[in-house]
Amino acid sequence: MHRPHPALRPFVAAAVGYRHEGLPPGEHRGLPSPFLTVVVTLDEPLDIAAHPDPVQSPGRYDSLVGGLHTRPARIVHPGRQAGIQLSLTPFGAHALLGCPAGALASVDAPLEDLLGPSAGELVDRVRSAATWSGRFRALEAGLLRRLREEVPDPAEVREAWRLTTATGGRLPVSRLAAHVGWSTRHLEQRFRAATGLRPKEAARVVRFDRARRELASRSAAGRRLDLAGLAVAAGYADQAHLTREWREFAGLPPTRWLAAEFGFAQDTEAVTTALSAS
Repeated sequence: MHRPHPALRPFVAAAVGYRHEGLPPGEHRGLPSPFLTVVVTLDEPLDIAAHPDPVQSPGRYDSLVGGLHTRPARIVHPGRQAGIQLSLTPFGAHALLGCPAGALASVDAPLEDLLGPSAGELVDRVRSAATWSGRFRALEAGLLRRLREEVPDPAEVREAWRLTTATGGRLPVSRLAAHVGWSTRHLEQRFRAATGLRPKEAARVVRFDRARRELASRSAAGRRLDLAGLAVAAGYADQAHLTREWREFAGLPPTRWLAAEFGFAQDTEAVTTALSAS
């Protein structure tokens, strides 16, 4: 894990360097989360066999920006992967990439589509660095040059997003709208334009993301999974509700996802190689 530069922290929720080697060839699923994903690979391209939007064709990427989504992506690998992954808040898309997150909904795009030719230069600088700390510095330097001080996303949307994440997706849309002083319909329209998700979709994604992280943590620690208890703690009506949501967002029920994905669950310390910034 890497602590982002102070100027980037309002927009970069997590920064992870990863290197997975010696695994059998296979695939893992890029799951819905409250963050956009930026990936810069260190050697082999990221090979996406299926995108969250099934209309988008498979592709291979040296660097990638993935928008918010409600379906899993399928990423194939030859038994090894290495790179840096950043988790951006929706408003980090505008601040760092010059593009509203809403325009990237369910889309995986080459970084060069947003940054132009400078994306290739950025990837080269990251790859040529000899240490993890050097790689993070190279990536952050490129983003800091693009940082916009003013984020054009409406303050009401930013507040609605803050409440949605802070409460684990438990607030009804009507209460969010009343809190920010908008009608429910107006909030839904502006929220989706800014983030790429409707408020209710965002709440479901936040609940799922919290449940997914907790389940991975319990499994890694050898604790009892207790799906019924997990469902209640995460804000689901019951275990059946949790399982239905898991099937929609991950394509698999919880325990099958664990069996298939352990070792590649994004942003979970227990299944991500910790890399010291030497």
